[in-house]
Amino acid sequence: MRILILGAGGTGGYFGGRLAQAGIDVTFLVRPARAAQLQRDGLVIRSPLGDARIAVAHVTADALPALARERPFDLVILSCKAYDLDGSIDAIAPAVGAGTTVMPILNGLRHYAALDARFGRDAVLGGLCFISATKADDGAIVHLDKPARITFGERDGNGASPRVTAFAAACEAAGIAHVASGDIAQEQWIKYTFLATLAAGTCLMRSDIGSIVAGDDGDAFMRALYDECLAAAAHEGQPIPPKAQGIALTALTQPGSTIKASMLRDLEAGQRVEAAHIVGDMLERARRAGHAAPLLQAAYCHLQAYEAQRAG
Repeated sequence: MRILILGAGGTGGYFGGRLAQAGIDVTFLVRPARAAQLQRDGLVIRSPLGDARIAVAHVTADALPALARERPFDLVILSCKAYDLDGSIDAIAPAVGAGTTVMPILNGLRHYAALDARFGRDAVLGGLCFISATKADDGAIVHLDKPARITFGERDGNGASPRVTAFAAACEAAGIAHVASGDIAQEQWIKYTFLATLAAGTCLMRSDIGSIVAGDDGDAFMRALYDECLAAAAHEGQPIPPKAQGIALTALTQPGSTIKASMLRDLEAGQRVEAAHIVGDMLERARRAGHAAPLLQAAYCHLQAYEAQRAG
């Protein structure tokens, strides 16, 4: 399997690096400065699952069309931030041929409409991941905690298609925890309802979970926020199973927990945030379900105010 990964940041760099480390044919599509860094230092991973320095193949945008014509790619993995989606679609387009699959591992669900419109629904595989990783100032990929799992599957529910089976074999060879799901939509909604609650709650309160639930109404606040997201999922035909709800609520209401959304970390660093793609889209879906969703509304208003202030 020949794989192109957009960028060599935290998420794409980690999973792509592990695949390359196992000898899988992986190429990173990067900007010239990152290409020079990779050429000089290799791809460096610092992780509780094992550090690595890997010589990796890389290509810049100007050279991608010729490379794709010479050696077509089977799979393109998209792990950009949602606010970079349009540019990322344009960047990978030269690599997407008649037999190429595009697999996004972005948070949320709104990106599928744009990908389907550009490449066709059959070309787009469902995907998501669980990892906390970032790119350090020296270019190294810093994996912050042990979980590093990728989940993927056909959006029509075929869990054993040739392309799913082939990528599962690549993950197995690389030692990457993975799930080849026969119901990727369910997996996506389980994560999305949890993530939207976590992002909305921690960003609105500018605090981690432990500090929120330490307040008199913090536990009730997080549960009510999660309920708004659950209502949206049910309306979309994807009710969250009780077991998954229990796991999510344990994490969302855990006393003393230092968990906060990556969106809050971005906000605290003064960076752009995926407000519209995560919280705004969930709010829109909740409203379509007939729910006012006042907590999601407050969180999205807060995030929009932050973005307006950041823009000057």
